[in-house]
This record gives sequence, structure tokens and C-alpha cells, in this order.
Amino acid sequence: MTKTSAPQTVTVGVLALQGAFSEHVQLLRQAVGELKAKRVDDDSQWTLLEVRTPDELARCNALILPGGESTTMSLVAQRSGLLEPLREFVKVQRNPTWGTCAGLILLAESANRTKKGGQELIGGLDVRVSRNHFGRQTESFQANLDLPFLAHTQGVAAPTSERPFPSVFIRAPVVEKLLPHVEGIQEEEAQDVDGTIVAPSKVPQGDVARQEFEASVEVMARLPGRAKALSDGTTTAKDEGEEGDIIAVRQGNVFGTSFHPELTGDARIHVWWLEQVLEALRRQHAASA
Repeated sequence: MTKTSAPQTVTVGVLALQGAFSEHVQLLRQAVGELKAKRVDDDSQWTLLEVRTPDELARCNALILPGGESTTMSLVAQRSGLLEPLREFVKVQRNPTWGTCAGLILLAESANRTKKGGQELIGGLDVRVSRNHFGRQTESFQANLDLPFLAHTQGVAAPTSERPFPSVFIRAPVVEKLLPHVEGIQEEEAQDVDGTIVAPSKVPQGDVARQEFEASVEVMARLPGRAKALSDGTTTAKDEGEEGDIIAVRQGNVFGTSFHPELTGDARIHVWWLEQVLEALRRQHAASA
């Protein structure tokens, strides 16, 4: 592993307005420890920060939007003066951002099943999400996931192929449509059926942000048939040969998952994401050098 030339003070924020933010912070601490143990030539110094104000957000190199109530998060963010800074952070600066469950909804450019005026979106992912796709909280479930992108993750005790990722779905959304990549607002979505909302348009600033913005949406994971996932804790989508619902996507350095990795005690996705953060910071550093 070569030593990075990028500035090595990295501040990772977790939006702490509502939801499972403390669980993310705890698992990030675990992930940082695993990363340091494997990347002995990397002198990165990590700061983990709960974000509640624009000033705290401005200190961050990367951000996690946790699971919880997306409507509540958006309303609190708006009232606390954070909503527009969040859009600047994600859509204008294109900083590394990860949303889980409610965070995925907030990062979508379009969401359905939404009461008019009930919530705002941040945007950043050219997808439409279906909110509460699996029903009420009493219909929450766990499933083992086949996550090919973890194959290159460092700091895990056994090969990823031998260890499906156990994850938790609580009133989870799914990505029901990949949207065309457009400059500006998703006009077709804005004119779609009642209950569909869209994120406001923002223009990325700088060459690196523009490159991240122009990336296509990648499908990172799918969920096998739900009945099978519920009845057999050893089955993954790959085993079943099913396409299944889209439950993880990435567009440039904006990442979203339908499920809650922070509730599992398994830090592999957090380790992978921190590695993506380091790579993004290297690109930024190289562009400014």
C-alpha cells in the first residue's frame, strides 16, 4: 500500500437531527480501527462529528445521512437552516455522502408516496424511490445480502464471498426507477402522478464536482424475493438468481442503501465507504495540486 499524498485530516460527519445517528458513529469508530490496522502505511487521522448546524457541516469532508424519519429530518433541517447547506454539500460540492434508509430518500432526485408539502429532498442520486415499500414498521425484516462491491474491502476477517451481509429493513424504501441524467430538475418526474416530489436543481462547481455529477447511477445491490429472504436466513439474491428490488445505488461519490448497516454490528460497508472517501479526497487533492 503506497502512502497517500492527500491531506490526511479527514472529518466524517453524521447528520444528527433524528434517527440512528449514534449507531453510525459507533460503527464508524469500529471501521476506522479496522482500516488503520490494515492500511499501516496510511497516516490518515479521522474525526467523527455529529452534525446539527451549518458550521459543523462546513467542517466535514464526508457525510452520512442516517435512517429514521425522512419527513422529520427534512423539516428539522429546514427549520435549523441546514437544508440548503446540505444541498450545497451534496449537489454543488459533490462531497462523499452516504444515505441509509431515510437518508436514501433524502438523496433521491424523486420520491413517491409523499404528502404534498410534507417534506423536501436534498437530491444527488438520479433515482426515484418508493417510500415505505415493504409496509409498516411491524413488517420489518432481516435479510442476508450478496454485496459484490465488498469483495475488495480490506479489514474483514473472512472472504466476503463466504460471508453474506446481514442487514435490517425497517419501513425501507427501494429504488423503483433509474432516472435519465439531466442538467437541472427532473421535469418528467415533477409532472408525474400525485404524491411524487422532486429535488431542486443545483449546479456542481469545479472540475472534480462536475466529474462526480456526470457519473451514471450504478446498481450496487438487489434484494431476493422477500418471502425467501424471510424464510431462509442463508439465501442471497445471487443464490436465487433473482434480479430483485434495487436496494443500493451509487452515482459518483454519492451512495445510498435502503437498509440499515449501522444496526448490524458489521462494519464492512463502513470500511468500504471510508476507503471511497479517501479516494475522493485524493482526486480532490490531485485536481488542486
